[in-house]
Amino acid sequence: MQLQFSKYNFTIKTENDKQFIYDIIRRKYILLTPEEWVRQHIVHHILHDHKFPKALVSLEKQLFLNDMSKRTDIVLYNHAAKPVLIVECKAPEIKISQKTFEQIARYNLTLIVPYLWVTNGKTNYLCNIDHQNNTFNFLQQLPPVNEILSA
Repeated sequence: MQLQFSKYNFTIKTENDKQFIYDIIRRKYILLTPEEWVRQHIVHHILHDHKFPKALVSLEKQLFLNDMSKRTDIVLYNHAAKPVLIVECKAPEIKISQKTFEQIARYNLTLIVPYLWVTNGKTNYLCNIDHQNNTFNFLQQLPPVNEILSA
């Protein structure tokens, strides 16, 4: 399925009639679901198009909200190991809704990052959160890597 990103060279294999995609962050094959297709495009977009350091990218980071275990899709960190951006990925056929924004906002209650990104691969919403003034601004594109790393 064509998404709103560049074309990348993915390694895909088939086992028992199921497709798996090689994840360069987790260094293993992952079941190729529509959501995983979006996640892998975002990872490659961040690494190749924005030159974000691979060592500062985490996938499916576990966090706890009200004693419930949750997993973020993608979290980017700065060089001080502080989270600076959360990405919530949905399958391309899933419409981005208020519920999606509430989900990433709940994750941000724990991580307190300055940047949020919600995507289904076709529609992207990026915003910068000003925690001191309790405001946010929608962005047209991902800020330069040095800006993200200095957040």
